[in-house]
Amino acid sequence: MSKGKQRSKGTGSVYRNSRGQWVAAIETGWTEQGKRRRLTFKARTEVEVRARLAEAQQRIAAEGTSALLGGRITVKRWADLWLEQRQRIVRPGTFIADRSGIKRWIIPNIGHIQLDSLVPADIRKVANAQEDAGLAFATMQRTHAVLTKLLTDAVAEGYRVPQRARESNRPISARSSRQAISVEAATKILSVASNRADATRWVAALLQGLRPAEALGLTWDMIDLEHEVMTLAWQLKALPYVQARDPDSGFRVPRGFESRRLHGAYHLVRPKTTAGERVVPLIPWMVDALGRWKETAPPTVHGLVWPRNDGKPQTAAEDRKAWYGLVEEAGVTIMLDDGTRRRPLLYEARHTAATLLLANGVDETTIKSILGHSSVMSTKSYLHADQSRSRAALQASAQAIGLSI
Repeated sequence: MSKGKQRSKGTGSVYRNSRGQWVAAIETGWTEQGKRRRLTFKARTEVEVRARLAEAQQRIAAEGTSALLGGRITVKRWADLWLEQRQRIVRPGTFIADRSGIKRWIIPNIGHIQLDSLVPADIRKVANAQEDAGLAFATMQRTHAVLTKLLTDAVAEGYRVPQRARESNRPISARSSRQAISVEAATKILSVASNRADATRWVAALLQGLRPAEALGLTWDMIDLEHEVMTLAWQLKALPYVQARDPDSGFRVPRGFESRRLHGAYHLVRPKTTAGERVVPLIPWMVDALGRWKETAPPTVHGLVWPRNDGKPQTAAEDRKAWYGLVEEAGVTIMLDDGTRRRPLLYEARHTAATLLLANGVDETTIKSILGHSSVMSTKSYLHADQSRSRAALQASAQAIGLSI
């Protein structure tokens, strides 16, 4: 085999092979097996092959060696690498949702395609599969957002992903079917709940708009009955194990993630934003009812306000089941745009809290401080200073649904 001029080590080489073709070779690091990775380019003339080598060298200098590997890595392979890094930088709940979208929809539909071969039709294939399966538009849009982030990060790493694929339109938005429960319906629900020992759980949802995870993670040390306030600073979440169903493998959490393990996979974790941490007034009815509930609630070593009967953390599924039993007993349903009816969702109780406050003329800042919306630019000191206004707002809502004492 005859050879042409040799370049210095690390910059590539040009030679002629036994078939008379001009070949340029360049090293681009190491494989996962520890072997040197070499890329080769072929052309009919030495001038052509040297031009291709020069172009490759320029891309490596500007974008790194991975810039030449776009056609050598599939969506699945990159997704696996991406998820491995993703778990180190996002909250466990976000990671679980990202992983679910990738494993259930992205990889099965386009995992075999190379990154640099993606076209808009491939992106639509994922959304079409979800639509055919009857998934909600919100779920489809979230999966599209994950896919977009996946491909954007691939480009940042130096892989080639066609821009037209990365900029494919997301699924068309649809109006959310979530609704607020009417005052009449909320009153019916609370009428049934009042006969139950844990009535405070449902008042906290309908009146103060507690998120389900906030309610399930609320502990008695965060309730001050003397000063009639409760502090919302933790949420109950099940964190993912490093190895599925293996508690001994530890938990997938990013560095600096603050959590307190209670039982099994269940932890108390901080809210996503600082606005989620807030102090909320307790109306007189709630103070009295919580005082009675504290004496009769199931004993729990975790200090949970609303635990299971055995004292362990209550799961989200158990909490929803109790809610559905409550609304069914109350005979409450919600009318949809198409004329059909369904049970109110537990999260719609939070919508109801906001609607009650709005109906009583409460200003937006106070509503956001009570509900803990992330758009509130305030501190705990501001919330404490505003207790009188928040207390009056909640008392007005309580009177609307018959909770005055």
